[in-house]
Amino acid sequence: MDKKLVSFIVAGDPNPEATLKFMKALSKHSDIIELGIPFSDPMADGETIQMADIRALNNGMKVSKVFDIIREFRKYSSTPIVVMTYYNPVFNMGLERFLKELKESGGNGLIVVDLPVEDSEEYLSHCKKYGIDTIFLAAPNTSEDRIKKIDNASSMFIYLVSLYGTTGVRGEVSNLAIDFLKRTKKLCKNPVYVGFGISKKEHAKRFIENGADGVVVGSAYVKIIEEYGDSEETIKKLEEKARKLKEGILEGSK
Repeated sequence: MDKKLVSFIVAGDPNPEATLKFMKALSKHSDIIELGIPFSDPMADGETIQMADIRALNNGMKVSKVFDIIREFRKYSSTPIVVMTYYNPVFNMGLERFLKELKESGGNGLIVVDLPVEDSEEYLSHCKKYGIDTIFLAAPNTSEDRIKKIDNASSMFIYLVSLYGTTGVRGEVSNLAIDFLKRTKKLCKNPVYVGFGISKKEHAKRFIENGADGVVVGSAYVKIIEEYGDSEETIKKLEEKARKLKEGILEGSK
């Protein structure tokens, strides 16, 4: 199985038109685009993504505009799109309407960060109805029984949080993260992707060498967007970052 690069950015940061350009750039080397719906209280995210959420919300980003961006992107690319959100925006729109609009816009999968797998029966039923793949997160302190439940509830991949705390760029890959990856791989039938803290080619390579089926990268891209804004330089740097990360994945696959 080919190892995957999932590239995350916040929809609407710094504006919807820029997001579309960034998605096109990232799709040249990414296997999946993860698009975050900006949220006012993103508890799982570090400062970098929190600030991106604030920028997007201040510029009037709404859930309906996220679907518009996906719809527009589908005119250029068939790269799978996973939407990441907290449950509040889904609840406010209505679960069924949210999933219907996600599907009709061209979305493929959904991560609801704060929806516990134990409370997901209705959600899973509706995702199946609309053909939306599900992804749940597991952390280093997740029990083996719960990892198995998460595996059963996920239809695209398991998202392994490689460290304690929130999202953000980290210096090195910890032995704890590698041990957690190996333990989870033994329990799961689904592909296991690793995220949180991955920002370098070397990080991606090490996780793939140790059995990850994919890596998820977010803050490293969002930092570029924060620094360069809506510019050609941002597009160039995003594409280059994705290219290097994909190189690490390919090297780790050998």
